[in-house]
Amino acid sequence: MFLGIEIGGTKLQVALGQPGQDPIALERMDVQPDRGAIGILDQIETAGHRLLQKNAAQAIGVGFGGPVDPQTGVVAKSHQIEGWENFPLGDWCQKTFNLPTSLCNDCDAAALAEAAHGAGQGAGSVFYVTVGTGVGGGFVYQGQPFGADRPAIAEIGHLRPGIHADRPEITVESIASGWGLAAEARSRLMGDVSRSLSAARNRSPITDQTSDEFARDLLLRCDHDLDLLTAKLLGQAAAEGNELARDILEHGTQALGWAIAQVITLIAPQIIVVGGGVSLMGDQLFFTPLRAQVRRFVFPPLADSYAIVPAALGELVVVHGAIALAAKSS
Repeated sequence: MFLGIEIGGTKLQVALGQPGQDPIALERMDVQPDRGAIGILDQIETAGHRLLQKNAAQAIGVGFGGPVDPQTGVVAKSHQIEGWENFPLGDWCQKTFNLPTSLCNDCDAAALAEAAHGAGQGAGSVFYVTVGTGVGGGFVYQGQPFGADRPAIAEIGHLRPGIHADRPEITVESIASGWGLAAEARSRLMGDVSRSLSAARNRSPITDQTSDEFARDLLLRCDHDLDLLTAKLLGQAAAEGNELARDILEHGTQALGWAIAQVITLIAPQIIVVGGGVSLMGDQLFFTPLRAQVRRFVFPPLADSYAIVPAALGELVVVHGAIALAAKSS
């Protein structure tokens, strides 16, 4: 039996189980940002001891939402929660629970889970992409996480989309993530310069009049409060025929498709597994245009060498990966 821990910016999950099986016990908690890292550690300690009172575990695996050093078990930082800077999380877990502990980034944990027990099962090389609040990646080769000895690996969301993206904030994540899609929608509704893809996809450009109609529709959907405009809302509007929302989503899938094509060209994974909240928009709005954009940009000899598939393990993917990591390291 193994203890798997997922530490995110909004949720915390602690589970007990075996690799490839549903956890026998699971505790899910909301993160309290005002309590910082100390509050999360308190939650882990309480939940972990509660689970371990009923079942013994051999080891602990942790998937952390931010950059980590798997070799030392030290967290570099969290982009959402204060107090994680250079924190020795591996040592803390080992001392708190008296169990050997392995640590990795949450996307690397998810990649391991999908490769071993999910949509990439049976493939020799699997690249995992999550498209949600941010865009992250992980690469598993011959069943092993790749790049554990490097400070970062497979960070597809931080690719710069083209030679003119010369500022660090201009990334694939800034365009294709849920946050990026919502930010572009807000910019368009406020009248900022937009980058329409109408001409690129050989469709009639959106006229000023119809654009105004689609803009009014989006404003009504968020009650004229642009802070409430989300990628999920854009997906709903696009599914119901809002061309402005579709244009924004297509801009995102173009950037993501370009990035995945670069990954395929460089390392030729057999399976690309895509998960995260944005991917839940489905085939018509997400996977079909994404596959078309990947094919558009990929190195032609590799065009038929890969499959792009939805993730299979849902909200427990990082927990599954953490349990698999613990089992591999024990």
